[in-house]
Amino acid sequence: MDSSLFYLVILTPLAGFLINGALGLFNVAGWRSDSRKSLVGWLGSIAVLIPFLVLLSIFMGMSAGEVAIVKYYDWFTAGPLSVPVAYQIDSLSVLMGLMVTGVGFLIHVYSIGYMHHDEGFWRFFTYLNLFIFSMLNLVFADNLVLLFLGWEGVGLCSYLLIGFWYQHAFANDAAIKAFVMNRIGDLAFLIGMFLLFSEIGSLQFTSINDWARSVGAMNTETVFWAGLFLFIGATGKSAQIPLYTWLPDAMAGPTPVSALIHAATMVTAGVYLVARLSPLVSLSAELMGIIAVIGALTAIFAATIGLFQNDIKKILAYSTVSQLGYMFLAAGVGAFPIAIFHVFTHAFFKACLFLGSGSVIHAMHDEQDITRMGGLRKYLPHTYITFMIATLALAGFPLTAGFFSKDEILARVFASGSPGLYAVALFGALLTAVYMMRLTSLTFGGSYRGSVSHPHESPALMTIPLWILAAGSLVVGFLGLPPVITDHNWISAWLGPSMVVQEVHLSHATEWILIGVGSLVAIGGLLTGWLVYSRNLSFADRMKSTFPGLHTLIANKYYVDEWLDRLVVKPYTILSASVWAKAEERVLYPVLTLTARVSGSVGELVRFVQTGYIPTYVVYFILGVAGVIGYLVYL
Repeated sequence: MDSSLFYLVILTPLAGFLINGALGLFNVAGWRSDSRKSLVGWLGSIAVLIPFLVLLSIFMGMSAGEVAIVKYYDWFTAGPLSVPVAYQIDSLSVLMGLMVTGVGFLIHVYSIGYMHHDEGFWRFFTYLNLFIFSMLNLVFADNLVLLFLGWEGVGLCSYLLIGFWYQHAFANDAAIKAFVMNRIGDLAFLIGMFLLFSEIGSLQFTSINDWARSVGAMNTETVFWAGLFLFIGATGKSAQIPLYTWLPDAMAGPTPVSALIHAATMVTAGVYLVARLSPLVSLSAELMGIIAVIGALTAIFAATIGLFQNDIKKILAYSTVSQLGYMFLAAGVGAFPIAIFHVFTHAFFKACLFLGSGSVIHAMHDEQDITRMGGLRKYLPHTYITFMIATLALAGFPLTAGFFSKDEILARVFASGSPGLYAVALFGALLTAVYMMRLTSLTFGGSYRGSVSHPHESPALMTIPLWILAAGSLVVGFLGLPPVITDHNWISAWLGPSMVVQEVHLSHATEWILIGVGSLVAIGGLLTGWLVYSRNLSFADRMKSTFPGLHTLIANKYYVDEWLDRLVVKPYTILSASVWAKAEERVLYPVLTLTARVSGSVGELVRFVQTGYIPTYVVYFILGVAGVIGYLVYL
């Protein structure tokens, strides 16, 4: 492995952030022109392409079990804690890095066309580059402190990008909600980090995992509590119950932001953290059970909500929450490599879906309600075909990328001996296929119902990334062929040395049955969605008349936001206002008043000395010199 150029992976996105920021901040002449916008866009894109190429060269020259620690300098030392700026290059981090930079580059290129007419063009690419820089720090960090720096960086960038159109109140509210809700998880992350340090004396991943492999089994209480708090931190970043409500609201940002957050960066951070610490996490059966249950509940919960949404981006947002649930479910049953495999495949088809939705919104002049679309396959052929491919992949249609990763998760859940979790996961897969075909049918099928007279296809800068991502949605799944087809599962062999691998042995007959069941569920769900919604038969309307209470409950997202607002936000706001008012009246105001009076009194005293007459200053000078001479003589 040649890691001599690795510094470019970290520094190039940072350079893109600084250069594009300077171009906008210092208002370089003519930067608002089309040529300057193209310069900013391509600078930002190349700043992500270069890390991808460097990582690709590292990937081509390394073996599965190879690990390199690249240390640049010691950041700080505080007592027994020493934190270096060092990066861990291994199978897991390189695969994640390729995903972040590869998909991130395509999103950058797409954004050149999508954001071309936006006044904040330079600001957008500045934030995107900072996002990639933060995510790469998170992925390659060799210790929890440096990872936490990247963790907070992606949180900050999500706040900036979700609230990018700050002129709108809903964007500001969504940005604040994402920022605050993630801070809850971050507090738990810090507690877990402190617990580990107090027990181990180090926060480097190699030290933590070595400790877990050697003596961790004898410290199950520390393992459980530290792992639990770190998992709570992961639920904040990866939008699991109960810290998931920020993610659907994140749709307030530009659509490329949604693709970046949901596909390649921020929401995958929590899954990555659990996988990176798999030697620690897997020691506690109770913790693994909690992770699996939370993942399963999130998967089914979000899928039911997605079935009743009409906003094209909100449907995709809830599908992301649901798919993240499957990733944690896989981790909870010990299938850590399969969880990362689903992260990898999901990045392609989810980015394709979000960018495809952006193409639709672009053509419909910002319309996002799928009930006001329809028939767009005739106007947007490239968008339609790529969107359909990604839909099939997300639904788990046979031989697509999602089929291999999702079915492997279902097989591992079945093998874990948890029929309840398997049933929930299977039902969630059925709902996924139904709501995705509902989305595709109402958007592209039937007759046109929109108000825009002539919708048009997006430019090549936007459609070419769609085709590349759609191709990935078809082929990357073959990296993880199931054991019944081949004895060599490349993804498991590649990721195995970087994490815990729990061997599972099922008979060939059982594996084929599970594959058949998963395929039937996917195909059945897709057919159901097509039969119901391609004929303009509204399942939601019929359910509303048959089960009005249940329909209202699900359509309003189980009123989770309303209950959180009533039980947490409003009481906290009232308490904060009360404390602030009393603190200002009884503490701050008297202190500030006293400070002002003291300053005024000192000023009055100084006025007697500062007379403004030169003879007076001469006298002061002579007295000063005499005093110095007297002091020296005395010594």
